[in-house]
Amino acid sequence: MPSHSEYITRVRELDWNGLRALWMRIKAGHTPGWPPGKAFEHLVLRAFELDGAEVRWPYLVRHGGEVVEEIDGAVYAADLSCLVETKDTAGLVDVTFLAKMRNQLARRPACTLGLFFSRSGFTDAAITLVSYFAPQTVLLWRGEEMDYLLGNEFIVAGLLEKYRRAVEDGPVYYNLELGRTR
Repeated sequence: MPSHSEYITRVRELDWNGLRALWMRIKAGHTPGWPPGKAFEHLVLRAFELDGAEVRWPYLVRHGGEVVEEIDGAVYAADLSCLVETKDTAGLVDVTFLAKMRNQLARRPACTLGLFFSRSGFTDAAITLVSYFAPQTVLLWRGEEMDYLLGNEFIVAGLLEKYRRAVEDGPVYYNLELGRTR
């Protein structure tokens, strides 16, 4: 199995066309050479990197020699600092996974955003409850939005639009492709 740095090298070889092709394979459930979920995790981070963001690839947080967190990545774009979580599952993501991210954000500076990407989407309860996570803000991203973002090659602009909607309307789920809140 390839090493952590080999996955990064592999995805960094991809341009926007390569990311679109990888996204099609992820949606089809056919990503040979990638452990479950890793292709999606790296695709999201590479899209941010291609769009000019600074990226911290997946990493472990240790305390006293013990691993206390596994972080899918961090993104720094347009003066925003964000932790990234991805779930490449067939089922909808429920509030359990979002609560984990909320706890990770609670240990970070208050201005840190959570960016949660789910290939399949979120349960209605998760979408509703994420608005109660204040002061932590978690922005939700569904698979359908990845088609839109990769097709238009502007994930940082998508981040800024989702953030703007969270500031103006509260941290509700905003669908970039449809241009509306839930």
